[in-house]
Amino acid sequence: MADATPRDAWMRCRDGTRLMARIWSPEGDGPWPVLLMRQPYGRAIASTITYAHPSWYAAHGFLVVVQDVRGQGDSEGAFGGFAQEAADGADAVRWARGLSGSNGRLGTYGFSYQGLSQLLNDGADGDPAVLPDCTAPAMAGPSEQHHWACEGDAHWWALGLGWGLQLAALQCRRRGDHAGWQRIRSSLDSGRFLHDGPELLKELDPEGMACGWLANDPQSPQTFREHPVLPELLRRPMLLIGGWYDPHLRGILQLWQQAQQAGGKPHLRIGAWTHLNWEGGVDQVQLAFFQRELKGRAAEPPERINVQCQTSQRWHGLGLHQLRVRGPRWGLRSNGLAAVDANEGALTANPADAGGWVHLVHDPWRPVPGRGGHLGLDAGPCQRADLDDRCDVACFTSDPLTEPLPLAGQPVLTIGLQADQPGVDLCAALSRHRPDGAVQQLSTGVLRQLGARCREQHTVQVRLQPLMAELTPGDRLRLSLAGAAWPQIAVNPGNGSIPAGGPSPQHRVITVSLGLEEAWLELEPLDPSGSVQLGQTEPT
Repeated sequence: MADATPRDAWMRCRDGTRLMARIWSPEGDGPWPVLLMRQPYGRAIASTITYAHPSWYAAHGFLVVVQDVRGQGDSEGAFGGFAQEAADGADAVRWARGLSGSNGRLGTYGFSYQGLSQLLNDGADGDPAVLPDCTAPAMAGPSEQHHWACEGDAHWWALGLGWGLQLAALQCRRRGDHAGWQRIRSSLDSGRFLHDGPELLKELDPEGMACGWLANDPQSPQTFREHPVLPELLRRPMLLIGGWYDPHLRGILQLWQQAQQAGGKPHLRIGAWTHLNWEGGVDQVQLAFFQRELKGRAAEPPERINVQCQTSQRWHGLGLHQLRVRGPRWGLRSNGLAAVDANEGALTANPADAGGWVHLVHDPWRPVPGRGGHLGLDAGPCQRADLDDRCDVACFTSDPLTEPLPLAGQPVLTIGLQADQPGVDLCAALSRHRPDGAVQQLSTGVLRQLGARCREQHTVQVRLQPLMAELTPGDRLRLSLAGAAWPQIAVNPGNGSIPAGGPSPQHRVITVSLGLEEAWLELEPLDPSGSVQLGQTEPT
């Protein structure tokens, strides 16, 4: 059991700023290992939207500490986003180790902001006491550009604005601006934030991360922060948690690769989850991890990699080599009607059968909607047969399968592209086409092109969300291509400027020509280091 009433405690940072934390204790005298979470949303919430309540972990023998980061909740100072967390994170680990009831052992957990904050640690001049003994980062990544703000040289629009306005509302409440808070709330409830969100951020949270990201050019990486993780921390026991429908999945996979390169042996668990819905799938696994690493409880060594199939919902324990297998490749073929007849375009396993051209006309008055996937406000699996029936969506479908086909990796489309305007988007979806006609979307990706090169024929790559699925006999694989995914990304105006919202009178009709002679779809491995071809064995 845990104490029914948690206690609050102040921590003083090295610069004198005080941060507030809430502490849940097990019953008895202890001492116990500590679990630390550092987050900006208010310590009382404690990420219970995805995790069990801290009292549950306390009841299993852990001293649980949830801290308001600088400038949020009741903590002092000004909120500076991820840039502030390396120093404060090291101070928090040292402080929490010394709490009354602590045995000096400490692990961290948390997702999203809390996932990255536990990895940001300045090391305090090499003092090992400021590094957690183990970590459990979920749904986060070290690159503000690629894991928090942009994809395919396009800003996350609905997601980026929604999260930025949530943080802005917290700042309004903190300074007593109830009118500002209500304006944000009303904009989110009505959907107006998709249009007026940038101006609200400039007015109500001009120094916030989201406002800064939207002001940056997605094609200029030097304008975004990349947060290094100390190699010593990467080598310590780590449980990485991701979701196939989560926008931060590529960040988790990058952390997985970085930990291995640093000499660590991280555990990886990826569910068929969205950012906020994990179907109760992590607390027992996370508890076992902390009991093993912080309490030394003897247990059978767990499989390092556990992933859930998106189509069957079954969990699979994988070997490292299975993340390094390069999947099959398909060519694309059409006689020009793939955007008119959803069944005319073909995905072919024989490259000699590929070829042709397809012309798409993007009309900004009725942009193709983005649906589900990892960038949607309605994130998750979805049906898209009605979208594929539009004449501004080009579809390429394989023959019915005669045997099961496992799909594991990152889909990458290489294709010839030419537009009649100096700005164009190419939005891709990969789906399972069932014998009954249902089209189950599995993975999506976007690519934004700006400038004079759009008018010239050139080859581009669209990198889709990593996936794991199983197609069964009778199923077909379908690739769908469109010129928009609104409001997941802003609608391209076609004039060469960076898109910044929905359709307007200035938006142009864009004709897109897709060259299929040198076009193919392939599956790159989830862990590209030491990758091997399908059917081969991993090199020793």
